[in-house]
Amino acid sequence: QVSQLADLLREKSIGVVAHFYMDPEVQGVLSAAGELWPHVAISDSLVMADTAVRMAEAGCRSICVLGVDFMSENVRAILDEAGHTDVQVYRLAEADIGCSLAEAAEADTYMSYLSTAAQTPNSVHVVYINTSLRTKALGHALVPTITCTSSNVVQTILTAFAQVPDAAVWYGPDTYMGRNLAQLFSDLAASASDEDVRRLHPEHTVETIRALLPRFHYFNNGTCIVHHIFGGEVAELVRTAYGDAYLAAHFEVPGEMFGLAMEAKRTRDMGVVGSTSNILDFISGKVGTALSQPNPERLQFVLGTEAGMITSIVRKVQAMLRKANRSDVEVEIVFPVAPSAITTTRQQSSSGPVQLPAGLEILPGPASGEGCSLEGGCAACPYMKMNTLNSLLRICKAIGTPGEPLLSGFKPRTYQEDRVGEKTLAAAGCVPILHMRHFQKHKTFSGELLQDITTRVR
Repeated sequence: QVSQLADLLREKSIGVVAHFYMDPEVQGVLSAAGELWPHVAISDSLVMADTAVRMAEAGCRSICVLGVDFMSENVRAILDEAGHTDVQVYRLAEADIGCSLAEAAEADTYMSYLSTAAQTPNSVHVVYINTSLRTKALGHALVPTITCTSSNVVQTILTAFAQVPDAAVWYGPDTYMGRNLAQLFSDLAASASDEDVRRLHPEHTVETIRALLPRFHYFNNGTCIVHHIFGGEVAELVRTAYGDAYLAAHFEVPGEMFGLAMEAKRTRDMGVVGSTSNILDFISGKVGTALSQPNPERLQFVLGTEAGMITSIVRKVQAMLRKANRSDVEVEIVFPVAPSAITTTRQQSSSGPVQLPAGLEILPGPASGEGCSLEGGCAACPYMKMNTLNSLLRICKAIGTPGEPLLSGFKPRTYQEDRVGEKTLAAAGCVPILHMRHFQKHKTFSGELLQDITTRVR
């Protein structure tokens, strides 16, 4: 499959962008194909769109997106904004590839939340990048809006409070991330020093953090079904069984797992919270430190995030070990699972239990279905699993043939016919993303955004 895929991509000038949460088998094939054809990339959702633009600039005429629908929509819109309207974009299923978090932001309750924000002076809506263009466009129509990622959300929010007098920040839609942010700010206000706060943001002190607490709001009804499992029993299992391990938690996980990782970071320098990229950088950094020492070492990392990350982590670590020519540094990656999520023989499927040599019968995995166990099962997104290698190959084979028009159902929504004010919905949805790009480049909000926040008529 690897050589067949790479040959198709090269022959037809097709780029592939995929999210970290892809099935490990899919990621393995993509990574191997990427060694034969350079325009294959696995990343987080924001980088996917940027990478697609670079692929188009390098001559790719089509882009296949392996992710959920808002990701392919973002890729389409960003390509259009960059002037690559002739580059075709394909998703990997004709059916909707959903996302519980993005769908929460399209509910009436989210628009009601923003309607309240619109009545509050100096409001700014900080919306998570993992939302649809529709949410970004309609949100910005109600409240001045800037997107954020899990790696820059803290800086974005603190900059809003630093640059806008009496700002009111309305974050959404991820409830756990919002709750974790509120807890982070409360902890800083209660026990940090001014020096600690300035390391996080140079324009803040403990006093300014305390002052912003009542003006920080977050949506209370939006979660990712995968990150939802990292609470309760799973967090307690991590606390009792992995006290000496490095702990990594995505910003979207429940407060229990977030708190453990924050505690490990604060007290032992053995924890990280943030985005998938932050987690990967943390692991490679610790492995790099171990490789800089002559003695053997064994590192254990407990990850509170989607299991699809394992492929990127393993390939990164293996490359570092090969480059250093070391076999005496071991790295173990643990995805915690609650004991109650292990299926028993009484819950066996038609395929029956696994027979171990000792005679023990087991059926690993969550009792209530892959990726969806409230008890804490294997953290795999069922929507991401709709992106299959067979579908990718089928689409690549059809591109550039008389059968290509039959792929119309695999194209993302463009929103070109819907309008928000004088802009198409797609163009309006890109505005909050462009505000974030300015912030990432200059470390300040643009003058246009600041003026909008302070002067918009309410």
